[in-house]
Amino acid sequence: MAEEEGPTVDLRHRKKPKSSENKDPAKEEKVNDTPIPERAPKHVLFQRFAKIFIGCLAAITSGMMYALYLSAYHERKFWFSNRQELEREITFQGDSAIYYSYYKDMLKAPSFERGVYELTHNNKTVSLKTINAVQQMSLYPELIASVLYQATGSNEIIEPVYFYIGIVFGLQGIYVTALFVTSWLMSGTWLAGMLTVAWFIINRVDTTRIEYSIPLRENWALPYFACQVAALTGYLKSNLNTYAERFCYLLMSASTYTFVMMWEYSHYLLFLQAVSLFLLDVFSLEQSDKVHEVYKIYIFSLFLGYLLQFENPALLVSPLLSLVTALMLTKCLQLNMKKGTFIAKIMKVINFYLVCALTVTLNVLMKMFVPHKENGHMLKFLEVKFGLNMTKNFTMNWLLCQESLQTPSQDFFLRLTQSSLLPFYILVLTICLLSMVQVIFRRINGKSVKESITLEDGRIGERPEVIYHIIHTVLLGSLAMVIEGLKYIWTPYMCMLAAFGVCSPELWMTLFKWLRLRTVHPILLALILSMAVPTIIGLSLWKEFFPRLMTELTELQEFYDPDTVELMTWIKRQAPLAAVFAGSPQLMGAIKLCTGWMVTSLPVYNDDDLLKRNENIYQIYSKRSAEDIYKILTSYKANYLIVEDAICNEVGTMRGCRVKDLLDVANGHVVCEEGDKLTHSKYGRFCHEWCLLQIRVWTFEILLLFPLPAVTWIQSSVGNSSSVTVLW
Repeated sequence: MAEEEGPTVDLRHRKKPKSSENKDPAKEEKVNDTPIPERAPKHVLFQRFAKIFIGCLAAITSGMMYALYLSAYHERKFWFSNRQELEREITFQGDSAIYYSYYKDMLKAPSFERGVYELTHNNKTVSLKTINAVQQMSLYPELIASVLYQATGSNEIIEPVYFYIGIVFGLQGIYVTALFVTSWLMSGTWLAGMLTVAWFIINRVDTTRIEYSIPLRENWALPYFACQVAALTGYLKSNLNTYAERFCYLLMSASTYTFVMMWEYSHYLLFLQAVSLFLLDVFSLEQSDKVHEVYKIYIFSLFLGYLLQFENPALLVSPLLSLVTALMLTKCLQLNMKKGTFIAKIMKVINFYLVCALTVTLNVLMKMFVPHKENGHMLKFLEVKFGLNMTKNFTMNWLLCQESLQTPSQDFFLRLTQSSLLPFYILVLTICLLSMVQVIFRRINGKSVKESITLEDGRIGERPEVIYHIIHTVLLGSLAMVIEGLKYIWTPYMCMLAAFGVCSPELWMTLFKWLRLRTVHPILLALILSMAVPTIIGLSLWKEFFPRLMTELTELQEFYDPDTVELMTWIKRQAPLAAVFAGSPQLMGAIKLCTGWMVTSLPVYNDDDLLKRNENIYQIYSKRSAEDIYKILTSYKANYLIVEDAICNEVGTMRGCRVKDLLDVANGHVVCEEGDKLTHSKYGRFCHEWCLLQIRVWTFEILLLFPLPAVTWIQSSVGNSSSVTVLW
């Protein structure tokens, strides 16, 4: 957009000498602005329309092709259409199985109202516990999917599982389209959008977890966040007309609220965005009103989400609400302040510290007066993660050992470098960041700021949308360097930002201004590079990675897990309907989905009681007596215990991160640090001690255990080739 405005400004300056009188500048500007339609002949309007039409067509096509690619890859990976229903359901692992199980429950309910009531008063999932599954597990996607499935009459056309995963794949297509549009809005060319999509798909191992866990909340929520970012990018542009600004505002409002409803951790990501906008407000004076309009959207989304999420206290005590409230209060205090050069600088500094102090104060006060338990374990985890505290707690140490919560590995950076994404991202980020710092110092020194930035100026860091994205990506990148799981939020915007930069003539012009290039006309060279560089990148990516993508689609894989199928079949045929199963939370999620039987724990990590249950059930792999294990199981009314050989005989690659090692540390059976007291256990590891006598019966191995007649024991090697063992 900026390169189109440059000639218009020059044309106005050429018309000035024709006037014989010294007219008022304001009137002259109005006169010069009047004949704008005459300067936009039909062929120019046609070119603009063609550019927008082709760009929109490319964006929509890219999204559709990506969704179809995911569907085809999923079919090839699991041989999905040739599987029985039970084998299809086993492909949903861990918490993904829980989400899909509730979708099945909604379809089985006699009415939507009855189904919602059963989920909000659910006592058929976890023994001795009634939970509000909709609030606790953010099941709004499943509610919407079940309504759409029945309202559209899809039950007569397509199976429920295909409808469910089809919606998620469709949302991923919207995700890609939104990234395309964001890069297009920033660079002014849809070529940047095509490069964004190419980098996103090639690096999909680091951009999305859709291949491994389809129903994850982030797979439902992040497409809406991408739409919100695209709308925010357009909203922050300086040269936006009224109708486009209103459209962006409405889209931003709808996508922000939907994002809050879809993901329980959405307000943390919006908090980072609010911090970015706050810093943008500090550095970019003319965007203050727009930024505060976005703050209003945050407040509206949080309070409406609070009401519709059964008065979820996590939204009231969120740092986002405290920050936005502090920003609105400081805005009111500054309304009647006189703005001078020196006073404005002082007020900026005072405003910054005032906002920080108010945010912390409000958040502390809200936590004092609002009873809350949600996500309290996250703060404890962060304390241990950053070395602020030490703990022997099993749950905290188990979370620290999860791969997604580790620091990124070298393979991550190697993959991004091989796809050329990381080098160009660093180049674009460095140029934009230095340009932004240059603009900040220019404003501190009191130099005037142009209302419209032309290509000749070479100040890419002065555009408000660029400032926002630079700050946001630095914040996301800093967190991703600590927690690898956040790379799935950061890497897609690496693709967008790198593609925007290499396709933007302004970025190359900014670089040439610093280098003081004189041998070649800098504007011409910037235009050439903005077309040539992405073209070369695209051709190299096509040559190297396109054959790999085609190979993935043509190679037929197979998901083979006969042990789990055998276990689920035995439960459905042999176990009483009132039976309660105990075991690892990941396997319990599969049992809940595939059989519908009640379990003692779930793979859910936002509830203190469920976390404590998981730790207690895991004691079957510790050095404790059978009487202790028996008391734990009977306290949860468990009838069947499933012991997994993969955990009992685990050989971990990370030292000290095996489940049995963590249990030994928590129980004091090993010395973890100097000065620790060692508690010797006279008992062997439980999962080993009671696997002595085995009598082969069909595909099962039965162990007679007389001292504990009230509990039936099942030992399973899920994922291994050995058979299932039933103990009673």
